[in-house]
Amino acid sequence: MPAPEIQSRDRTEPVPEPVILVHGLWMGGWALTPLRLNLQRHGFEGHAFSYATMRQPLAENARCLAAFARSIGAPTLHFIGHSLGGLIVYRALLDHADLPPGRVVLLGSPFLDSYAARRFGVNPFGHTLLGASMWDWLESGAPPGGAPRELGVVAGSLGIGLGSLVAPQLPRPHDGVVAVSETRVPGAADHIVLPVTHSAMLVAASVARQACHFLRCGRFRHEDDAVRAA
Repeated sequence: MPAPEIQSRDRTEPVPEPVILVHGLWMGGWALTPLRLNLQRHGFEGHAFSYATMRQPLAENARCLAAFARSIGAPTLHFIGHSLGGLIVYRALLDHADLPPGRVVLLGSPFLDSYAARRFGVNPFGHTLLGASMWDWLESGAPPGGAPRELGVVAGSLGIGLGSLVAPQLPRPHDGVVAVSETRVPGAADHIVLPVTHSAMLVAASVARQACHFLRCGRFRHEDDAVRAA
């Protein structure tokens, strides 16, 4: 009896698109683990980028990020930056136009200004703790012109955090550190406000879902019941 014919099947699965994750002030790559795992569940491959949040100037951290991005060697490359990390991402894309195409999501980044940071930096101790990169951004102001590529912004509205303590007059709504109004990026493709604190953006499943939706579609899911559009 002849052996049954075995039909070959193409079991090739799509390769996950890489996403570089950039942490904020006083943090390291370890802080990105929950977000990286959430992205993995949604079919993306997260790469954590660590940098000197206080010591290095903005342009140098942006240069290091660009070098890290090139080392991945992917034809498409997305970015997610939290707080100061988002500003590093933005500067890297402005300074290094040769980076692979992809989308960008900023999480609670004080793009236009930071009332809390300026209040915290009124004394020498606070000024030092904010570090060179943050002051470079605040002193130069937001870059003119539109976003260098398709970009979405997630802001938080649960106002619990260090910023609300050092700067009680922080404009509302805010995430405890950054005001929603400070996260506006001229030319951004989309902007959404979620009921999360500044730090919780790195662990909240809702933030990860919205970020992944933007990376795939170029917009957020404003129709979700738990979402309030700004």
